[in-house]
Amino acid sequence: MTDEQSALPDSNLVELTSLISDVHLDLRYATVDNFMKRVMYPSARAFLVREAADALRTANDEFRAAGLGIVVWDAYRPFSVTRQFWDQTRKDLRVFVADPAKGSVHNRGCAVDITLRELSSGKYLTMPTDFDEFTHRAFMEFVPDDPQVSAHRELLVRIMSNNGFDVNPREWWHFNLRGNDRYPVLDVPFAEITS
Repeated sequence: MTDEQSALPDSNLVELTSLISDVHLDLRYATVDNFMKRVMYPSARAFLVREAADALRTANDEFRAAGLGIVVWDAYRPFSVTRQFWDQTRKDLRVFVADPAKGSVHNRGCAVDITLRELSSGKYLTMPTDFDEFTHRAFMEFVPDDPQVSAHRELLVRIMSNNGFDVNPREWWHFNLRGNDRYPVLDVPFAEITS
């Protein structure tokens, strides 16, 4: 192995349920309950590269200490799905989807879309919007009327930030691992991922 090869990050994808025992999956793209209104993923499985998965596990430990748990709406996304999102989204709404010319951080296995739930009841915390609401209410600059909603969002962002993720300013639920540009864009189908 050359020095250049050894310096490359590990881009193998890890299944989140194998690493975080109490992670709750609500993978909308494995159902018709998404903005595309059709099944985009063949199975309800969530993957990240090891570095991102480890960081998410550490964040989940902090949430757990507060009686909360992570709900994953999306994680690794094959590039071919990003292309479909772009091609089939109205131009005025493309601010909410990744330009395939650049690739998505999801394609790198370094982005995760999440919310929080109470571990005792399973109830989701109230947040400014549901997943993939393509309105200004999804923006981090949006100020909800209910201060508790703001507090929930700020808790989510603070703990994720403390564990190496940056929030997307246009989607309060979308978190990118810092330094993700070191990872390649992937188009590996779910069925071919072994972790």
